[in-house]
Amino acid sequence: MFDYIIVGAGFAGSVMAERIANVLNKKVLIIEKRNHIAGNCYDERIENILVHKYGPHLFHTSLKEVWDYLSNFTDWDIYNHRVLAFIDGQKVPIPFNFNTLYEVFPNELAKRIEKKLLENYKYNSKVPILELKKSKDKDLQFLADYVYEKIFVNYTAKQWNKKPEEIDSEVTARVPVFVGKDNRYFNDKYQGVPKDGYTKLFQNMLNHPNIKIMLNTGFKEVIKIEDKKIYFLNQEFKGKLIFTGMIDELFDYKFGKLPYRSVRMKFEIIEKKYYQEVATVNYPNNYDFTRITEFKHIHPIKTNKTIILKEYPQKYIKNKNTPYYPIFTKENQEKYNKYLEYSKSFENIILVGRLAEYKYYDMDDIVKRALEVFGEKIK
Repeated sequence: MFDYIIVGAGFAGSVMAERIANVLNKKVLIIEKRNHIAGNCYDERIENILVHKYGPHLFHTSLKEVWDYLSNFTDWDIYNHRVLAFIDGQKVPIPFNFNTLYEVFPNELAKRIEKKLLENYKYNSKVPILELKKSKDKDLQFLADYVYEKIFVNYTAKQWNKKPEEIDSEVTARVPVFVGKDNRYFNDKYQGVPKDGYTKLFQNMLNHPNIKIMLNTGFKEVIKIEDKKIYFLNQEFKGKLIFTGMIDELFDYKFGKLPYRSVRMKFEIIEKKYYQEVATVNYPNNYDFTRITEFKHIHPIKTNKTIILKEYPQKYIKNKNTPYYPIFTKENQEKYNKYLEYSKSFENIILVGRLAEYKYYDMDDIVKRALEVFGEKIK
């Protein structure tokens, strides 16, 4: 009945399904354990406010081909994300930039640090905080220590339950000092949110007679792997299995469990027009949550109520919560590599996505990766 079975209806699985159905005219089954498509991008209206159920998703990319591809399935509202951090009782722009510099330091010191940053780094560049800490200049060392202590170290401890030095530089580079005055959180060429929401984008993407979707179904309920063969509903499946879930679960934890971080999402409806100044305020040092997001800033609507989301990072526990982030350490990467090598002994299994590849992909990276995998391994 099906040429391809895809596990997971997030960006990785949905892009693959759309390409296979439209380009190859082949039949695809998507198996999704949740009761909805769109993965962590899923959004819905509460009190007529469009809310991202798994935390804020702000689309940004400098890849024209990715923007153009997704534009086949949605119109966009231009949206430039701004984030403040609550530091020593005041809210200041992050990533830490020249504007933040003058808000937290005396004018003379800020001016001196600004001059030295411009002497050492290109204007409008991002300097990872752990790189800045290696500076021999006393003022730049002072800045690095300040940002490290006030913005970086405690947020990282809450988010990952690790010291920054234990986490891969791919993650720590996400907290830079920005050498410039741009208060936007992202500096990509294309920035926006789907006009009618992400769920609608996914509905448009998967609206094809060749695509069937099975919701509320864990893949192990219908798929079995035995003797290097794949069985679907107890019959051998000769097509290709595209897997976007946890690679360790796929292979029955053969080399041990890979750790992930989860987040407890706490939504609150508040009887006022707005709760905070921008969409997201980070709380690096105070409180157990990492940030508060207010969705009316992302999807403006006239109403006297607002909805906020507080995020409480926690350990991932199977069947209790959702695995959001692979934890990047050398030890975990070595364990993942064993799974990756083992997967290569299967001719008809293709791995793609954050959980399957154990990588911290952004949305545009996932779309790009899925398009690449389709081109390289399927088309």
